[in-house]
Amino acid sequence: MINPVYIYTDGSCLGNQFKNACGGYGAVVQVNGETLELSQSYHDTSNNRMELRAVIASLKTVCTPSEIVIFSDSKYVTDAFGQGWINGWTARGWRKANGKPVENQDLWKELLELLHGHHVVWEWVKGHSDNAFNERADVLAKMATASDNPLCDVGHTAVNIVSIY
Repeated sequence: MINPVYIYTDGSCLGNQFKNACGGYGAVVQVNGETLELSQSYHDTSNNRMELRAVIASLKTVCTPSEIVIFSDSKYVTDAFGQGWINGWTARGWRKANGKPVENQDLWKELLELLHGHHVVWEWVKGHSDNAFNERADVLAKMATASDNPLCDVGHTAVNIVSIY
C-alpha cells in the first residue's frame, strides 16, 4: 500500500423521501496523480441512498488493497463508522438499538463488502465550506439529479466515470 487514495463524495435528491424523487451521486477519486469524477442519477430514491452510492461507486474504482481517506459531508455515512453504529447494526442482525430495522441495508451490505482489504479513514467535512473537491462532488451530484436517464434505485451501484484527468 504505497499511495493513499483520496475520495470525496456527495449525494443529492430532489423531492427527498417522496415517490419518484430524483437523486444523484457525485464523487472525486484521486490516486497516483490521476483524478476520476463519477456521477450517476437514480429515481425513487433518497438523499441518504445517494450518499451511500457515492461512496460505493468510488470504492469500486479501487482495485488493489489501499489506504483510503473518504471525505463526506454526510454524518449518516461517517458516523456509521466513526461512532460504531455499523458494528451494532451487524451484531443485532441489522437492527438499530431501538429494535427497528436499519434503513438502506442493501447499500450498507454492498459497502461493507467493498471495504475488505482496505484501510479506510472516514472524514466528515462541512458541506459548502470551501473544500474544492467536496464542492466538485456536490456539483456532480446535483447535475446528476437533472439527468433525463436515471436508473431505478435497486440492485448494485453503477459506476459511471464522467471524466479522468
